Amino acid sequence: MPNPPRLEIRNIRRSFDGLPVVDDVSLSVMPGQVTCLLGPSGCGKSTTLRIIAGVDMQDSGEIYVDGQLVCDTVYRVPPEGRSIGLMFQDFALFPHLSVAGNVAFGLKGDKQDQRRRVEELLDKVDMLRHIDSYPHELSGGEQQRVALARALAPRPRIMLMDEPFSGLDNRLRDGIRDQTLEVLKDEGAAVLLVTHEPAEAMRMADEIALMRRGKIVQQGAPYNVYNAPVDKSAAAFFSDINVIHGKVQGALVETAFGQFFAPGQADGTDVDIVIRPQHLRIDFDRHGRGPNPTVGDGAPARGIVTRSRFMGAESLVEFKMDFDGSVLKAQVPNVFLPKPGTALWLMMRRDRCFVYPVKK
Repeated sequence: MPNPPRLEIRNIRRSFDGLPVVDDVSLSVMPGQVTCLLGPSGCGKSTTLRIIAGVDMQDSGEIYVDGQLVCDTVYRVPPEGRSIGLMFQDFALFPHLSVAGNVAFGLKGDKQDQRRRVEELLDKVDMLRHIDSYPHELSGGEQQRVALARALAPRPRIMLMDEPFSGLDNRLRDGIRDQTLEVLKDEGAAVLLVTHEPAEAMRMADEIALMRRGKIVQQGAPYNVYNAPVDKSAAAFFSDINVIHGKVQGALVETAFGQFFAPGQADGTDVDIVIRPQHLRIDFDRHGRGPNPTVGDGAPARGIVTRSRFMGAESLVEFKMDFDGSVLKAQVPNVFLPKPGTALWLMMRRDRCFVYPVKK
């Protein structure tokens, strides 16, 4: 018989003043797995985290830890009995305690064992040299690492993290994320991380649960969620998108970029064809003198450059399309800054397009 998930929530609901904030949410996290609850502000992800932690109470639904019920509408294990570590945007270190005192705060038992655990974790987060320092002597990134060590010190079975990196400087954030992920994996806890940043979820997660208006609308590995978004809004949450409108006839959509398959869509259905800017291909070979079709890129369509911007590793070029006056964006590697008014031919990678019915 397979082992149960370390954390499992079933059909959790929570409303405030009659408004559903968490609406029938279910998910599970295995030991050593990092799952990200990803979504915009107000989608219910932080409320879900508070319910799991035990600091808020669901209206209905159940929470299990290692297959054992810890909370439903009748039975409730208090927060301190759930073996959960918490880490928030506000690190909330105790200012009157040293780094060692902060990390040891939740530990019990033999003092020597406590000291060994403190030193072990501070070494993992590269803060052992600051063991006798106080919070006011540390940078934001250093305080974050101490907060992580403190949360992990009692060896929780589950780690709940609510936007823990959002207060850090951008230049430090990626390094701190990577170090945090390494420590979490080494400790083996099940991790549920709340974030509104797709890049953070993609970087940290084994699995992403995308939330919208209190519901999980899509769940899966980062590659699958990014490359097979459930709808147009899901695609747009991860990156800029271009949208081309069409109508289905015989399981095909006819556009200025050629025909696109629309499996499962009835004839006459209005659809949106979605493609990300990096998959809109510019024809460089003829520089506007005509199309240069490539297998898989569909038919060419002409556009006039309205704006081009250098973004560092790539350039972003905006076009006003001849066929309907719509604005499309193409992301091009390296430096490509055509002047406004330049005519270029564009093609769409068929294998990177998504077709969705237009919501009425």
